[in-house]
Amino acid sequence: MSAIEDLQATMARLRAPNGCPWDQEQTHASLVRCLLDEVSELIDTIDRGDYPHMKEELGDVLIQVVFHAQIAAEQGQFNFDDVAREINEKLIRRHPHVFGTSKLETSEQVIVEWEKIKATEKKNGPAAGEGAVFKELPPRLPALMFAEAVWKQIEKRQLPVSGVVDPAQISALGERLDAAMLGRMLFELAAAARKRGLDPEGALRQHTGRVMREVQARAAGKAPEDG
Repeated sequence: MSAIEDLQATMARLRAPNGCPWDQEQTHASLVRCLLDEVSELIDTIDRGDYPHMKEELGDVLIQVVFHAQIAAEQGQFNFDDVAREINEKLIRRHPHVFGTSKLETSEQVIVEWEKIKATEKKNGPAAGEGAVFKELPPRLPALMFAEAVWKQIEKRQLPVSGVVDPAQISALGERLDAAMLGRMLFELAAAARKRGLDPEGALRQHTGRVMREVQARAAGKAPEDG
């Protein structure tokens, strides 16, 4: 058997009636925190260029995928092969310049083509919600990454933000901002929030949600909601 087949067999054994009580009790929901922790630890090894531990942490992330696939297989939903097959088909479908006849020369062209193909897939797939302005984002993204992704959509699609945010102020600040200044500002904001007993993660997520709702309303020609 291959190494991945060995790993799948080990997980199946752990989940079996005579396996490990802890593994048997886990669900998709209960494993979410484990997945977040393992990904965070992997990112740390990447930041440090620590290849020996990176290999270990990649394994810890991989077992989460195998774990979820095993649970889904037990429920008759899908299995690991289905997961691998679907992502492989997606990679081929979204790289026609490699596996097809189109020709792209730069990474910028690849990104544009990827987004076009992705938009077509979304259009032909399940409806994202009537009148949706923002493309769907993972709700569990950290608040700062979520806010950045929302602003990227606003800027890229030139969505109406008058009265919601001040693009001029953002532009002026951005002209003199560097990584050191940004890090200091974010740290000081986190410290000030801690001093006041505020949750900076929750505050940013709440405000970003409000911006999304107001931009959505303006794009639809409706009056924005209060608050």
